[in-house]
Amino acid sequence: MLVGISGGSGVVYGVRLLQVLKELKIESHLIMTTAATETLVLETDHKVSDVESIASVSYRINDIAAPPASGSFRTRGMVVIPCSMKTLAGVANGYSDNLLLRAAEVTMKEKRLLVLVPRETPLSRIHIENMLRASDAGALILPAMPAFYPKPKTIEGMVDFLVGKVLDTLGIERDLYQRWTGPPGTHQK
Repeated sequence: MLVGISGGSGVVYGVRLLQVLKELKIESHLIMTTAATETLVLETDHKVSDVESIASVSYRINDIAAPPASGSFRTRGMVVIPCSMKTLAGVANGYSDNLLLRAAEVTMKEKRLLVLVPRETPLSRIHIENMLRASDAGALILPAMPAFYPKPKTIEGMVDFLVGKVLDTLGIERDLYQRWTGPPGTHQK
């Protein structure tokens, strides 16, 4: 599984996805942008080396010759979590000037699942148009919008909800959140 972490706020989502993939013994290949490494230090207590060590393999952002730059490198798909608006614009417009963007482009051209997790608010018309363009090209847009029906009690609970939704889109079973079954007492006999 390719995991891209770009510079948008919410790097904790990407870190948690890597942790869960490791727990599930799913090989993960990490690509972090330069802005992501800065955001990681600002938003968490993690070091870049700590996050890289969670992944099975980690690549430098400018290593355009790395395996994920080629369609012959087989993956289950790719998740960009969080996906900054700059990264979204690159994906939506075919501007692949770094390994993360090239890997996303390869994922789409090979008809593999590309999940983009934008974390920005409010959204400008340009952001919305870029999401539509990326969606039309085959990406799945999964905004970082936690639900509150599971009644999360911690930030970790909110993060697990979103990571669980990402895993659902990839067809990976993991019980990270309480699924909606309807209002209490409505389906019981």
